[in-house]
Amino acid sequence: MRAATIRTCGQPPTVTTREAPEQPDGTALVGVIAAPITPLDVLCATGTSYFGTPALPYVPGVQGVGVVERASTNPGSVERAGTNSGGVERGATIPGGTTVWFSTTAGMRTGDGSMADYCVVPESDLVPLPDGVEAPLVAALGLSAIAAWMALTWRGELRAGEQVVILGAGGVVGQVALQAARLHGARRVIAACRSRAGRERAYELGADAVVDLSGADDVGTLAVRLLEACDGPVDLVLDTLFGLPAAAAARTLRPHGRLVNLGSSAGETAPFDSATLRSRSLRVLGYTNNELTAEQKRDALVAIVEHAAAGRLTIPYDTVPLTDVAAAWERQASGRAPHRSVLTT
Repeated sequence: MRAATIRTCGQPPTVTTREAPEQPDGTALVGVIAAPITPLDVLCATGTSYFGTPALPYVPGVQGVGVVERASTNPGSVERAGTNSGGVERGATIPGGTTVWFSTTAGMRTGDGSMADYCVVPESDLVPLPDGVEAPLVAALGLSAIAAWMALTWRGELRAGEQVVILGAGGVVGQVALQAARLHGARRVIAACRSRAGRERAYELGADAVVDLSGADDVGTLAVRLLEACDGPVDLVLDTLFGLPAAAAARTLRPHGRLVNLGSSAGETAPFDSATLRSRSLRVLGYTNNELTAEQKRDALVAIVEHAAAGRLTIPYDTVPLTDVAAAWERQASGRAPHRSVLTT
């Protein structure tokens, strides 16, 4: 089979030919249809993430969409419960021929990921998909959409009628968060973006107001811009940026307001002032998908796919043949990719 392979940390993968992976008990062999290149994939492959240096060589790809080629050889070893949107009873083996979304720990733990013709996946990490769903779109959404969805609802405790600020609304997580806030009944959604393209996209997705985060180098200036776009105090900030934008957004929050951080592209530290945090008893919360159970991931993905299939949730993406992985990877790593790149086999 063909597989994108990382041989040196910090270098893009190259396509190699190798044997199809072995299938241990409790796993399924999945023929991969679509696998996105995400910032997490690139970060893990640098060897500088908090997961440590990955064992080399390995196949990257923390998620994908594919078809079950061989079902689990020992389904009794996998705990499952309830029923999912694909009509498969949890507790039963997912049969061959089922289209599934799946996640992997490639780059975070020893083992290979989704950027290959085939991938072996624990059955508990498979999410059957309904007929007719657009596989590359589901792959493009995937873990980024789960992060946006769960950071808003599970970690941020978003309630209908609240006012929400999305920092970094031009990125994939931010775009999904903007739409998800609407779907959960937010009364007003303010999108804050650094790029013109991001701001234009936020308007297209229905933001009530869009704030330009570029060209300001102090917290006070950014705070004024955000406050001018808000209709009174903010209930919840979803922050994919950290740095100055996070500190500024904290000043928009009402007493007992919440800021949920799930990214740091604007800075690894943020200059929060004690007076703002203490005078309003603010809650500053961290979020990671790694804290979710398999069932939480599955349930969030099912809801996301239902909305995507109905046209209520989308993001732009570009499909790229697996053979062109190196060039697509470099575009992602350098920030030159205009949209999420999805490898197709």
